Amino acid sequence: MRPDAVLADSSEGLASLAGPYASALFAIAAERDALERTEQGLEAVLALTAGSADLGRLIRSPVVARAGQERAVAAILDAMGSDPLVRNFVGVLARNRRLGALPAIVRRFRALAAERRGEVEAVAETAIDLDDATTGRIRDALADALGRRVALRTEVDPELLGGLVVRVGSIRVDGSLRTQLQSLAHVMKGAA
Repeated sequence: MRPDAVLADSSEGLASLAGPYASALFAIAAERDALERTEQGLEAVLALTAGSADLGRLIRSPVVARAGQERAVAAILDAMGSDPLVRNFVGVLARNRRLGALPAIVRRFRALAAERRGEVEAVAETAIDLDDATTGRIRDALADALGRRVALRTEVDPELLGGLVVRVGSIRVDGSLRTQLQSLAHVMKGAA
């Protein structure tokens, strides 16, 4: 499951908040020379939410009081030894009922961090986990095509069946077997 999938359905209405929250966190992390640590901490929080359906429900639930959400999230982040900046930031999100925007905030933070490093962020979706050599070849091919360094994340989506979907910014290249089969079915319907 994608790390942001647990929260994705609740974050759509809050996505417009991602920019200001991510920019504010980015500015503080940059000032403290903590960009990498903050990015890793945010990734760990997303991975945790992806690994726990109960935590995802807690975060999305309008029934759980703000204070309860804030205490629960603080306890979890303390237990995992989360960076204080990340812990405080997620606490602010909980206090303001903005935890649903966390996936979009993390995506925006990643983009800002990649831009600072002179990279372009790319996501490769595959049906199975890729080994390091294959991931490296994809990253190198994208870097050659784009003329820039590439920060590549991989995500597993078993529904792709095979092949690969690459997203770079608003550009999406779909070379998945699923899409190829759908195209073939469409062509065959037209021929019948």
